[in-house]
Amino acid sequence: MYFTGFADEAAKDFAMQIKATKELGWNQIESRAIGSKTLATLSEAEFEKVSEMLNSSGVSINCYGSAIANWGKDPRNQDDFNSSLKELKSVIPRMQQLSIPMLRGMSFAVVLDADPESPDIAKEVFSKVKKLVSVCEDAGILYLHENCMNYGGMSYMHTLRLLEKINSPNFKLVFDTGNPLMTYDRSGTKPYKKQNAFEFYTQVKEFIHYIHIKDGIYKNETDGIFPEVTWTFPGEGEGHVREIVTDLLKNGYDGGFSMEPHMSTVFHEDTTGQVKEDAMYQNYVEYGRRFMDLINTIR
Repeated sequence: MYFTGFADEAAKDFAMQIKATKELGWNQIESRAIGSKTLATLSEAEFEKVSEMLNSSGVSINCYGSAIANWGKDPRNQDDFNSSLKELKSVIPRMQQLSIPMLRGMSFAVVLDADPESPDIAKEVFSKVKKLVSVCEDAGILYLHENCMNYGGMSYMHTLRLLEKINSPNFKLVFDTGNPLMTYDRSGTKPYKKQNAFEFYTQVKEFIHYIHIKDGIYKNETDGIFPEVTWTFPGEGEGHVREIVTDLLKNGYDGGFSMEPHMSTVFHEDTTGQVKEDAMYQNYVEYGRRFMDLINTIR
């Protein structure tokens, strides 16, 4: 078992991301943003600098937190697929150079003007995700699907269907404890109810390779994709973090726990000029410490 996290929630500067990681006594980062770029979009000089910093610090990147096939990309839009494929092909050589074994990906946006059981949408999703996963297969990289605002995240049944259709040893799950509390269960009939994180987890746990730790309290819907949520420390919200982690440990889980606090900044929201770097840093470190305390309490 190991601890890691989206260290861009500690700082935008990569040196500070490394510092926060080491302050927690950890040696791994799930890399999403590096400054205003990602591993896929860094220039060659910038990438070499990042590589040098990792080598000299003893910190490594365990997972690339990509935007591949995410909630902002329509499965019917070929340009959206092409952008995901481009990101994937751009980052693979760098992942291989840094020995990064896996990436976080998704299964394209929920199509709100179509039935959740639409066979046409499902066909698009299965075909395009399968192509992305085949690229990972050739590269020896795991494509970990995150339950979020995407096709596979519409319900645990959609996730299981996706696993069946992709049918690849390189396609596994990263389970996010916080996403169900803001996501509708679209497996039934309207009006949809919000998902229950523990129920979702229990139905897919045999396929889980990795865990994102996020917790919060759902407030209300907004005009955007994401509802209003008050994000909390792990175990203090509605994400059933304690119950899920307890069950994982009881059943011998030995993978990674990746912190995604969202408390000082939400990555997909524009917080430029609103959140101080020191507040982000301290929150991230405190979050990691509290989660380790939670693990020790459960044990």
